[in-house]
Amino acid sequence: MSNLTIGNVTLDNRVILAPMAGVTDLPFRLLCREQGAGLICMEMVSAKAIFYNNKNTEELMEIHPDEKPVSLQLFGSDPDIISEMAKKIEDRPFDILDLNMGCPVPKVVNNHEGSALMKEPRLVEEILTKLVKAIHKPVTVKIRKGFDDDHVNAVEIAKIAESCGVAAVAVHGRTRQQYYSGKADWDIIAKVKDAVKIPVIGNGDVDGPDAAAALLAYTGCDGVMIGRAAQGNPWIFREVVHFLETGEYLPRPKASEKREMILRHAALLTKVKGEYTAVREMRKHLSWYTVGMPHSARFRQTINTLESMEELTAAVEMIFSEV
Repeated sequence: MSNLTIGNVTLDNRVILAPMAGVTDLPFRLLCREQGAGLICMEMVSAKAIFYNNKNTEELMEIHPDEKPVSLQLFGSDPDIISEMAKKIEDRPFDILDLNMGCPVPKVVNNHEGSALMKEPRLVEEILTKLVKAIHKPVTVKIRKGFDDDHVNAVEIAKIAESCGVAAVAVHGRTRQQYYSGKADWDIIAKVKDAVKIPVIGNGDVDGPDAAAALLAYTGCDGVMIGRAAQGNPWIFREVVHFLETGEYLPRPKASEKREMILRHAALLTKVKGEYTAVREMRKHLSWYTVGMPHSARFRQTINTLESMEELTAAVEMIFSEV
């Protein structure tokens, strides 16, 4: 499998962890990097929040040496604030700066940010022109197919990005209107790949080795981005990378490895965010890690009652003792 180079950053492989708000925090990123992700993408950070010195934003921007190379993602709609804040944080140890143009959440879209930018090509051009000039690190963008089925303009936006000096573009094959429902349109990813010379990263419905290989073959894209399929499943990266390199399938993790990963994840979260927050944030991860396991439905009913790491550990030991 060939490497992927974005600007002056060469990745170990072409398999990338997608940025996901509320999911791709530092502990989760470390686990995915350990499992072989070639690039780790952070949760999106508001350029305005950096401008106003928001306390919570500092935690979002924490980076560990073991997770590099890492992409820090900004969102916003003001060209001056985005470019100025990018310059302000450029000395932080991220390798690539990404602009979010894919978030479908109403409070973001209603503020003319995230996927709402897909509706304003001229504003996109202004933002990207200023952003690329403001910093020396590579700038990338994550876009969608379009805002809705009547406005499918991923090719137009990708061409604008390339003309502004953007180093790579990631394309999610769904419109904002679709959110994450329905089937991802890989044809639009192929069209973007045909339209630009910069690397194109395909995103949407990559849930394992076969899908990753199929996306690369069908679209000709340069890399694959994995999002929701990595939730509760950081092993997906080693499995996809191994398959793309050898054509062979790795065995799925055993119950003992799953149990160890869950407890490590909880310990990392506790170290980074403290026990109170860690236990509450682990609840969603526990649901993902245990899906499909015996008694998992019953287990998920008890997850929201967990109040301490001691209770969480006991609950995990209990469900795995029944496997």
